[in-house]
Amino acid sequence: MPTTQPAQPNTAATSGRGHRKIRTGIVTSAKMKKTIVVQVSRLAKHQQYSRIIRRAASFKVHDEANSATVGDLVKIMETRPISKDKRWRLVEILQRASTAPPVPKADEAAVKPGLTSSGQALGVVG
Repeated sequence: MPTTQPAQPNTAATSGRGHRKIRTGIVTSAKMKKTIVVQVSRLAKHQQYSRIIRRAASFKVHDEANSATVGDLVKIMETRPISKDKRWRLVEILQRASTAPPVPKADEAAVKPGLTSSGQALGVVG
């Protein structure tokens, strides 16, 4: 009886091109044409002090459609060299950055213009 191999999902990382690294990070710059800069954070153990510290690396990523903006959470994949610095490409945007204006805090909204936070008028001596 012939043995059958379990079916593997046909993803871009396993489609006959070998294993490719996949990372998740946040877009820090989107000012270039078809290129974004993605910062990938990781936790690493300090060699001497054995303390867990946060490390970050920045990658230039190819974004064919110019669809990512600053603050987006994206998934990137290693690929062939596209230019001198680009060796990664955008796979998908996991979460869009919020574009809503920041909401003022409750204590900032309660302070009337011309008064300090304690309720005294500005410029009044006494």
